[in-house]
Amino acid sequence: MISDLILMNGFGVYVWSAFAFTLISFISLYFIISLQLKKEQKRFEENFLSLPEEKYSVAINQVIHKEILKNSGSKI
Repeated sequence: MISDLILMNGFGVYVWSAFAFTLISFISLYFIISLQLKKEQKRFEENFLSLPEEKYSVAINQVIHKEILKNSGSKI
Protein backbone atom coordinates (compact mmCIF):
# COMPACT_ATOMS: atom_id res chain seq x y z
CA MET A 1 0.00 0.00 0.00
CA ILE A 2 2.67 2.55 0.99
CA SER A 3 5.03 1.27 -1.68
CA ASP A 4 2.31 1.96 -4.28
CA LEU A 5 2.14 5.53 -3.03
CA ILE A 6 5.91 5.94 -3.20
CA LEU A 7 6.39 4.22 -6.56
CA MET A 8 3.28 5.68 -8.30
CA ASN A 9 3.33 3.10 -11.10
CA GLY A 10 6.95 3.87 -11.97
CA PHE A 11 6.56 7.64 -11.95
CA GLY A 12 7.41 8.09 -8.27
CA VAL A 13 11.01 9.09 -8.95
CA TYR A 14 9.90 11.97 -11.14
CA VAL A 15 7.04 13.08 -8.91
CA TRP A 16 9.02 13.00 -5.65
CA SER A 17 12.06 14.69 -7.18
CA ALA A 18 9.84 17.48 -8.55
CA PHE A 19 8.17 17.80 -5.15
CA ALA A 20 11.55 18.01 -3.39
CA PHE A 21 12.85 20.56 -5.90
CA THR A 22 9.76 22.73 -5.41
CA LEU A 23 9.96 22.53 -1.63
CA ILE A 24 13.67 23.42 -1.61
CA SER A 25 13.01 26.33 -4.00
CA PHE A 26 10.23 27.75 -1.83
CA ILE A 27 12.30 27.48 1.34
CA SER A 28 15.33 29.14 -0.26
CA LEU A 29 13.19 31.94 -1.73
CA TYR A 30 11.63 32.56 1.68
CA PHE A 31 15.05 32.97 3.31
CA ILE A 32 16.41 35.14 0.49
CA ILE A 33 13.41 37.47 0.61
CA SER A 34 13.56 37.59 4.40
CA LEU A 35 17.22 38.65 4.30
CA GLN A 36 16.50 41.29 1.65
CA LEU A 37 13.63 42.68 3.71
CA LYS A 38 15.80 43.02 6.80
CA LYS A 39 18.51 44.70 4.73
CA GLU A 40 16.03 47.22 3.27
CA GLN A 41 14.52 47.93 6.70
CA LYS A 42 17.97 48.62 8.09
CA ARG A 43 18.79 50.90 5.16
CA PHE A 44 15.49 52.78 5.61
CA GLU A 45 16.17 53.22 9.31
CA GLU A 46 19.69 54.53 8.67
CA ASN A 47 18.38 57.04 6.10
CA PHE A 48 15.55 58.01 8.41
CA LEU A 49 17.88 58.73 11.31
CA SER A 50 20.19 60.85 9.13
CA LEU A 51 17.43 63.33 8.26
CA PRO A 52 17.78 66.94 9.44
CA GLU A 53 15.87 67.68 12.65
CA GLU A 54 12.98 69.52 10.98
CA LYS A 55 12.38 66.78 8.40
CA TYR A 56 12.78 64.13 11.08
CA SER A 57 10.09 65.67 13.27
CA VAL A 58 7.67 65.85 10.32
CA ALA A 59 8.46 62.32 9.16
CA ILE A 60 8.18 60.73 12.60
CA ASN A 61 4.53 61.84 12.78
CA GLN A 62 3.59 60.27 9.44
CA VAL A 63 1.64 57.02 9.69
CA ILE A 64 3.63 55.11 7.06
CA HIS A 65 6.97 55.83 8.73
CA LYS A 66 5.59 54.78 12.11
CA GLU A 67 4.43 51.49 10.58
CA ILE A 68 7.76 50.79 8.90
CA LEU A 69 9.79 51.65 11.99
CA LYS A 70 7.48 49.60 14.20
CA ASN A 71 7.93 46.54 11.97
CA SER A 72 11.69 46.96 11.82
CA GLY A 73 12.03 46.70 15.59
CA SER A 74 13.46 50.18 15.92
CA LYS A 75 13.56 51.80 19.35
CA ILE A 76 12.59 55.22 17.93
